[in-house]
Order: sequence, then structure tokens, then C-alpha cells
Amino acid sequence: MKIFRNFVILAVVALSSYTTLQAQSAQFKAGKALEVQYNILRELSVGFVDTVDIEKLTNTGIEAMLNSLDPYTIYIPEENEEDLELLRSASYGGIGSMIRKIDSLGVLISQPYLGSPAVKYGLEPGDFILKIDDVDVKPLTADECSRRMKGQPGTQVKFLVKKGRTGEVKEITVTRERIHIPDVSFSGILRDSIGYIRYEAFTSGGSNDFRKAFTDLKAKGAKQLVIDLRGNGGGIVDEAVKILSFFLPKGTTVVTAKGRTPESAFEMKTQIEPLDTLIPITVLVNSSSASASEIVAGAIQDLDRGMIAGTRTYGKGLVQGFKPVGYNGSLKFTTAKYYTPSGRCVQAIDYSHRNEDGSVGFVPDSLKKAFKTLKGRTVYDGGGITPDTVVKAQNYSRPAFSLVANDIFGEYAIEYYKKHKTIASPAEFTLTDAEYEEFVKFAAAKDFDSRSGALAQLDQMLKAAKAEDLYELYKAEFDALEKKLTISKEEMLRVKKAEFKPLLEEEIVYKYYFTPGRIESIVRNDEQLHKVLDLIK
Repeated sequence: MKIFRNFVILAVVALSSYTTLQAQSAQFKAGKALEVQYNILRELSVGFVDTVDIEKLTNTGIEAMLNSLDPYTIYIPEENEEDLELLRSASYGGIGSMIRKIDSLGVLISQPYLGSPAVKYGLEPGDFILKIDDVDVKPLTADECSRRMKGQPGTQVKFLVKKGRTGEVKEITVTRERIHIPDVSFSGILRDSIGYIRYEAFTSGGSNDFRKAFTDLKAKGAKQLVIDLRGNGGGIVDEAVKILSFFLPKGTTVVTAKGRTPESAFEMKTQIEPLDTLIPITVLVNSSSASASEIVAGAIQDLDRGMIAGTRTYGKGLVQGFKPVGYNGSLKFTTAKYYTPSGRCVQAIDYSHRNEDGSVGFVPDSLKKAFKTLKGRTVYDGGGITPDTVVKAQNYSRPAFSLVANDIFGEYAIEYYKKHKTIASPAEFTLTDAEYEEFVKFAAAKDFDSRSGALAQLDQMLKAAKAEDLYELYKAEFDALEKKLTISKEEMLRVKKAEFKPLLEEEIVYKYYFTPGRIESIVRNDEQLHKVLDLIK
């Protein structure tokens, strides 16, 4: 027994020594790398043929280094601390408006936020800012303009503005406020006593907005609840846990995390008495639902508390933390992997094993493991959250994506706003045929890709045929097919009226009724959502 104890002691000592040596080795390698980097920068600063911007070169090196790990690990220098604040809290000091820089004209007020200083002081969609605090904006970039418009709440910023509706040039002084972008963009009773909450992000305090929205829906008679997490890329894990706490018994484990260090590991349980443990819940997700969204969806699914509907989620099972790294800069980096109550990690991309060319691949189906929900249903890891009920979203055409990407719907909406003081409510507003025809003429004069998907595929086929010396052999057939598939922009805009008109109406409603109105308009035309409502009614 004594020999055995001695052996155990020796083994522990050996393990401790090995661990210490590992740590020392890592520290030595880090120190060596830092010394080499310093020496390189020193030599470049004095001997390179041209003047070297050391700060820029260093930041480039840091960015390249972090990019080799994963896309979520980033360095945030002091000058970008506002971005960090926005990331954490969805708030900043400013005037509260989306802008777009147009070099020849100035800064376009694209969309003020509801209740923002921009609205209070009379800035409207279609207004152009010519000067900010007497500085001409034309030579400035969009980012430079944005930084000048932001500032401490309570401070003032002066604009020289050309009004979009009248053409009048006037000075407008705006007092900055704390701008908060609500996580709940819309809530309401849709039909058959089904309550609906559109939740955009998990930022600090967002769960309070969710609580209020849900309480209001219950007061209005909601008997079921749809939580729409489509497009929600995640955020603060604590906020996800708080939302789950509203619907699960106190003390329920909803997420765990494991990392390399003890401080990166955690187990999070619901901490408060729930609001409602019985109301039927449907969580609507898509491929852009990630991170904290997947924690909510995964816990609801694993604990059989509700139904997950839509399409497979993104598959981000990684946790990030923040650390100060000197000179008021911060490092946001991946510290752990998180696991749903059944024990699965939903991470889809394996960043730890890169291909020779540096690319990364998805976790193969052969390596995915099966887990059981509370009631014994089989679920899988390694590829996001697969919905209990798959409901596909509407497919949009190639020209629709091009119109959105080039902001042509938004441009026309501003022109419409300039000409019309008021419109009907979001639930009732619709364009007349004559008004849509005005849009057709407007859009046809703009630069966007109006080719159909079929024509784009034909272009790829032509390239392949030319590469294989087959083009001349079938040239007549190719030309005939191309002629049949090619239509004018105006004709395409008319053919796709049923698809484009709701998208245009949503943008117009946005200008008058802000984000809540826009979401209400979207909900009215949302085919995927209506299919889900049909399932749960």
C-alpha cells in the first residue's frame, strides 16, 4: 500500500511537472514570437525604402493572426470602442439614423429610428446633410461622417441640411441622446389568439423588452406564442438564459460550456420563477439564427417545451469573451464551446482542423452524434438545430436580390415619401397599379442585374462550352435560347410584380412607421410565417 501511495505521489508530481513544462514551453514560444515581431518592426521602421506606418502594419499583422483562428476572434482598438458598446448593448451616443454617403450630394438620411433625436429635430428620409459642424461632408467617407455624428449624450451637433421634400437649405442643431436599438422589433396578436414576438438580437437588457412584450400579449388574450428568431445572430448568453427562464421551471439547466481554462467553463440555470410554463411555444428559425438563438431553440427542443419550426440554424456553438489588452483596446475571442441540455454542441464548422489551403469544412454527417430530448426524441449535434417541423421560406428571384443589394426599393421609397405626406396603416397600405408602374419606370433606369436565374445559368453554360470548344458547334441553339430568355428590365419588373410589390410596400411603410411598421408589413406577406400559423392554429 505504501508503495502504491508513493507511486501515486510520483505520478502526480510527474503530471504536475509535465503541465508546468508545457506552460513554460508555451510562454517561451510566445516570448520568442513577440521578440521576433518587435525586431522586424524595428528594422522596417528605420530601414525600409519607404516610410512605414507601424501602427497600420501592426494592426494588419494582428488581424491576419486572429483570422487564422476563427471569424469571431477580433481585436477592437480604442478608436472602435463605440463598436464594442454597440455590440454589447445595441446602444450608442448619437442622433439615431441610418445614413448613406453619396459623394456628389452629401450624406443621405436613409432611415431615422423611431423616437430618435433625428426625428425630434425634423430630419426625414430624403434629407441631405451637406455639413457637419461646419465641415463639408463631400470629401469624407461614410465612416468619418458617422463618427462626427456620434458623441456623448447631451452634446450638440450642427448640420447644414437640404430638405428632401422642399429643397430648402437650413441649419439644424441636434442634441445627441443615448440611442438604443430594441431587441423586440415587433409584437402582436396575429390570429386565433396566437401571440408573436420578433426578437432581433440578444443585447444587454433585451430580455426586459421581451418580458414586457410577452406580458402585454398575455393581457391581450394570447393563448399560444411564436418567438421569431430568424436572422437573429445571437449576442449575450445571459439574455438567452433569462428568456428561457420565463418559460421553464426555476433551476433548470439550459446551457453548459467547456473550454481550456476553468474560468471558461460554466453551467447556467434558470434563476427566477417562470412567467408561464404551459403556454404552447413555437420558435421560428432559419440559417441566420445563430449562437444565443440556438441556445434558446436548443433548450426548448431538448426539454420538449415547444416546437422548433423553419429551416436549420447556422451552427455556431462557440462562446466569446472580452479581455482588455492595453491602450484601451479589447480582444474578443472564443473561450469555449457551449452544449444544449441534452449534451450536444451545435457547432457546424470545424475551425480547429483546417485544410492545407487554409479553408475549413463542416463537421461530416458520419461524425455527428445522436442525443435524446427529455421525452426521448432523437436529436443530433454538429450542424445547428434541425427544426422539428421544416417549413421552407419563400424563394426570391435573382433580380429581387439585386434590387435589394442595390437599394433600389429603398431609393424609390424615399422618392415616394417626398411626394406623399401620409399613407395608410402598415396593415392596410398597398400600392395602386399606377404607382407600381411608376416604380417600373424608376427602377428600369437604374443599374442592377435583371437577368433571370435561367439566363445566368446559360451564361455559365456558354463559358463551359467555349472552354471545351463546343460553343461554335451549338452556337445557333445557344443564341436562340439566349434570345428567348432575355427580356427588358421593364418587362421583367412587370412579370415579377407579385414578388416585387410586397417588398417595395415594406420599404415605403418603413419610411413612415419605422421598424415596427416595417415588420408588421413583412408579417402580413410572410409566406413561411403563415405556413407555421396554419400548423399551430
